[in-house]
Amino acid sequence: MPSTIQSVELRNLQIQDYKELKKSMIESYPEMEDSFWEEDQIENLLQKFPEGQLVIVVDGVVVGSALSILVTEDFAFKTRTYKGITGNYTFSTHNDDGEVIYGIDVFINPKYRGLRLGRRLYDARKELCDQLNLKSIIFAGRIPNYGKFKDEITPKVYIDKVKKKEIYDPVLSFQLSNDFHEVRVLKNYLEGDKESQEYAVLLEWNNVYYDDSPKLINTTKSVVRLGLIQWQMRSLGNLEALFEQAEFFIDAVSGYGSDFALFPELFTAPLMADYNHLSEAEAIKELARHTEAVKLKFQEFAISYNINIITGSMPFIENGHVYNVGFLCKRDGTNEMYRKIHITPNEIFHWGITGGDVIQTFDTDCGKIGIVICYDVEFPELSRLMADEGMNILFVPFLTDTQNGYTRVKHCAQARAIENECYVAIAGCVGNLPKVNNMDIQYAQAAVFTPSDFAFPSNGIKAEATPNTEMTLIVDVDMNLLKELHQHGSVRTMKDRRKDLYQLKKLK
Repeated sequence: MPSTIQSVELRNLQIQDYKELKKSMIESYPEMEDSFWEEDQIENLLQKFPEGQLVIVVDGVVVGSALSILVTEDFAFKTRTYKGITGNYTFSTHNDDGEVIYGIDVFINPKYRGLRLGRRLYDARKELCDQLNLKSIIFAGRIPNYGKFKDEITPKVYIDKVKKKEIYDPVLSFQLSNDFHEVRVLKNYLEGDKESQEYAVLLEWNNVYYDDSPKLINTTKSVVRLGLIQWQMRSLGNLEALFEQAEFFIDAVSGYGSDFALFPELFTAPLMADYNHLSEAEAIKELARHTEAVKLKFQEFAISYNINIITGSMPFIENGHVYNVGFLCKRDGTNEMYRKIHITPNEIFHWGITGGDVIQTFDTDCGKIGIVICYDVEFPELSRLMADEGMNILFVPFLTDTQNGYTRVKHCAQARAIENECYVAIAGCVGNLPKVNNMDIQYAQAAVFTPSDFAFPSNGIKAEATPNTEMTLIVDVDMNLLKELHQHGSVRTMKDRRKDLYQLKKLK
């Protein structure tokens, strides 16, 4: 796996990708002769079903692909060989009226395995199946490890052992973990597949939303799932221990299909214990030395777990000044920095923090979002400017030591949700750090707030975590409800402003 990755893109295959596609296929199937499709075959496939041909592109290079055709369910179940399902590799079996996607190939270049890119391709296929209003996804999966057991057990026994996790198969284990169920064993399926002894398992994934109206792939989601992390301050031996704890939570919220993971403000503070012999101002500078490594690791997590991560905040040194910053690490591999603009008296007195000077929104695959850090949410101008740019979700990582401090953040966040007709998600740290100066004890209750109208909870609170307890909070927010509110709400705070009397604008 490359040491650094700048971008990851999932898109439809284009014929211009062929040379890189061929190279990755050859590297993916080293044990198989003629393991790649010819260019005219790919061109034919693109003509028949362009939407079904997907690629993963890392830093401009095609490193994986998922190829498919449409067939009828009856044809998929009756056809027993790869030649048969592909029409002797001509794809003449493709049927525009077919109600199922038949997967004919999925691979990830070995150099890029371990980043869950294969899972991303499978998820994209499922999304396509849903959006095209198709019944299911069917394909025959190889069982490449069966060759090691062929003299001991039958394919049926082998499959049962893989299902029970007594045997690991790199293909079948992965497919079963992606909610595919086996239909039958196929004999002599793929000619020349010595690893599988030419056996395959016919697998199916059923689309439970089959009757829904079709959409196009990669459209902005109408329902966005938020994963808020209420982080326990605890002693951590080193940076790796922090990464291990962070990955645990990212794994948890991504496992529930969250689109965003939100960490609190200054959640890296436990690492300052090593610098407690220094002044607070020097200790925060030492903590800032970890910031670049944290950003890179979270960028990797965003790719691996297919989730957008808001890294809370951490100290950052630039031109001799210490800033309180965080990063939006997107699942496409890119990242953007945001800075705390309003600095509390405590931060200035103890740490010498400097305020940022950029007010911005961020475009994501779930729409436009805003991010403000803790104290910033108490200044309504910031989020109003963001709302004017189309922000629908405002994220607020915070750190408060007392309940009255938390109350300020909570109620101001609720006000921002109402006045800007948006969702506001807040997440903070809990617990204590007795060995870190100026970080005594923390109070927090993660929550998601909504506008106050009939389509939303009457108290404007979508969900709240248990106060002062380490946990995650998983919350779905519906973008369509905001659209309805903007046009037909009981009150329309964004539209009804008296711009003839007052206006708000950025100065820079």
